Amino acid sequence: MKRILLELEDGTSYPGYSFGAKRSAAGEVVFNTGMVGYPQALTDPSYHQQILVCTYPLIGNYGVPRPDPKDPLAMPFESDRIHVAGLVVSDYSAGYSHHAAAKSLGFWLAEHRVPGICGIDTRALTKRLRDEGTMLGRIMYDEEPPFIDPNLTNLVSQVTVPAPRTYGSGGPTVALIDCGCKHNIIRSFLKRGVRVVRVPYDFDLSAIDFDGLFISNGPGDPKMCAPAVRQLRGFLKEDLPVFGICLGIQLMALASGADTYKLPFGHRSQNQPCLETGTKRCVITSQNHGYAVDGKALRKGWHPWFENANDGTIEGIRCADRPHCAVQFHPEAMPGPTDTDYLFDRFVSLLRDRQS
Repeated sequence: MKRILLELEDGTSYPGYSFGAKRSAAGEVVFNTGMVGYPQALTDPSYHQQILVCTYPLIGNYGVPRPDPKDPLAMPFESDRIHVAGLVVSDYSAGYSHHAAAKSLGFWLAEHRVPGICGIDTRALTKRLRDEGTMLGRIMYDEEPPFIDPNLTNLVSQVTVPAPRTYGSGGPTVALIDCGCKHNIIRSFLKRGVRVVRVPYDFDLSAIDFDGLFISNGPGDPKMCAPAVRQLRGFLKEDLPVFGICLGIQLMALASGADTYKLPFGHRSQNQPCLETGTKRCVITSQNHGYAVDGKALRKGWHPWFENANDGTIEGIRCADRPHCAVQFHPEAMPGPTDTDYLFDRFVSLLRDRQS
């Protein structure tokens, strides 16, 4: 393994060893506290152009499964490619063992031209990001790439589908605005007998018929998605069922007249506790986001639905007089707990009521 360097924009550097693609990369450095699920995390479009730090020390021990060419939605991948700009781990396990494994993590990264760096103190790195906030960084293999802030561009335009795609047949139809949709969201609808029409984030929805509208997760600053926000404003004035997840809640908040802001280091884990307002219920959720809804800016008729038990940030909103709601966490999980999977049942029930 070649000796390489991870450098943060504040000048802090962490020497380590190269694995994966033999190249340099730059992006926003973020950390995830999950213990498992790197195939899902690396293929999650919400990580697009970010350098991901895994806080769990041993990564790669169960390898990577072979994709199913006959089923593009087959588990465990959440999209058709790796989206991170780079991967940072403490101890990379080149030797893997799992009945479904087809290749090593390092070989998979190399296939997708994604560099990895291991052998660094990820505990110290995570503490710095937690104390100082998320920073830009670069993995330097054979050159010093310029620091790149992915939040200054419309990342959603880079991960959305180029044209509409339809999944399933029969049952109610949901129009899915793809801002970087995870595959398990589509799986969650299909297993409930819902037909999914997946469209680009800036698609003119007047061209199709549907029973409900869904806005997916995705990367970057929600304020970069002006076309989606403009179109959502009209739907939020109607009685059509609307449900948003992750970036979806932020776009719905902006469309309703509220505001969003960037969190110091975001929520990226499988163990975030969320309280359902007005109840004593606490659910454990999977999350991956760097922005949040400003609860103080919610407009009349909109109310908090869930709050983060750790820092009090808004984790869900809903409209008092229309079937519109959204959550910041991922009820479809993958990886993570299924405490909030019932939210899909609730939304599908609204679709069936409208269809009947």
